[in-house]
Amino acid sequence: MAKLFFRYSAMNAGKSTSLLQIAYNYEEQGQAVQLFTAGIDDRSGRGSISSRLGLQRPASVFDADTDFLALLTPRTDLACVLIDESQFLTPVQVRQLHQIAHTVDIPTICFGLRSDFQGNPFPGAAYLLTLADDIEEIKTICACGRKATMNIRIDAQGRRVCEGQQVEIGGNERYRQACARCFYQEADNGKI
Repeated sequence: MAKLFFRYSAMNAGKSTSLLQIAYNYEEQGQAVQLFTAGIDDRSGRGSISSRLGLQRPASVFDADTDFLALLTPRTDLACVLIDESQFLTPVQVRQLHQIAHTVDIPTICFGLRSDFQGNPFPGAAYLLTLADDIEEIKTICACGRKATMNIRIDAQGRRVCEGQQVEIGGNERYRQACARCFYQEADNGKI
């Protein structure tokens, strides 16, 4: 029986690298996979999944209007669906992916952030934490050496940003991972 999987972490933990490795493993065995990434994330070009290690490959894009049931239900050839940047899924899309895993029997593995730079959940991540049949944290470390579980947004001068829109696309130049202690200690005047 297929499952919906959620693999989450703070920034810079290797989520995209893991996704690309899984795709490679399936395809090496002659099995078909379908990769998706958020259309909003164009850091490596629209429709591209890339890792900090230099691995990159094309993927289909999803946005708030993507209907995964319509796209994936007819596909009888798929061994697995892999979704990068899954924090940008809508609650309806997470439910669709859960339904696909259980009714069409296609394992679906979602990789994404659990929370934003203020420590608030992304809607897609909240629903994945609720509906996923298998949840795993991909671990990374804070600059202090502790396990990082939080994300900090920084400006061009490397100073912490505590206010703003939930979504602002960026990589190492805009975000860094932190442990909870550093997340709270570095907050300006205790405001997050």
